[in-house]
Amino acid sequence: MSDSTPARPAAPVVLDVWCDLQCPDCHTALGDLRALREHYGDRLEIRLRHFPLDKHKYAFAAAQAVEEAAEQGRGRPYTEAVLGRVGELNRGGEKVLLAVASELGLDADEFETALIDGRHILAVDADHAEGKAIGVTGTPTYVIGGERLDGGRSQEGLRARIEEIADRLLAE
Repeated sequence: MSDSTPARPAAPVVLDVWCDLQCPDCHTALGDLRALREHYGDRLEIRLRHFPLDKHKYAFAAAQAVEEAAEQGRGRPYTEAVLGRVGELNRGGEKVLLAVASELGLDADEFETALIDGRHILAVDADHAEGKAIGVTGTPTYVIGGERLDGGRSQEGLRARIEEIADRLLAE
């Protein structure tokens, strides 16, 4: 009989990403987020947080659509697909959000209903309010280990800084 108890896996480090799905800088950040996911796997939990900017006409609807996609089990693929089509979203609006849902095999009728009935407004508003409370003013903004990193000014060096913080937190 052994006195040692099996070590529990450490909780993942959390990276909150305050995002506007109509933001070209968030589109640019997508490559870094994929690389971070690949590098850290389950040791880094990347959480999308909604921060639709007033200057982007369809960002609030896109945030609600992501919530619906998550409810239908495809939040991340939907998010990545919409971010990959920022220019198209700028031109096509909610039709693009519904088209992406259909392309991913989601229930586009339910998406349309969700955008009309506003069932996800509170989730989006809560993220936005929390972002404002911690000083988020633009997107993307990253928060890891209590440190806020503003990607809206420049993506230069941010992934390396996130990795530095994540490595330090994982070593603790």
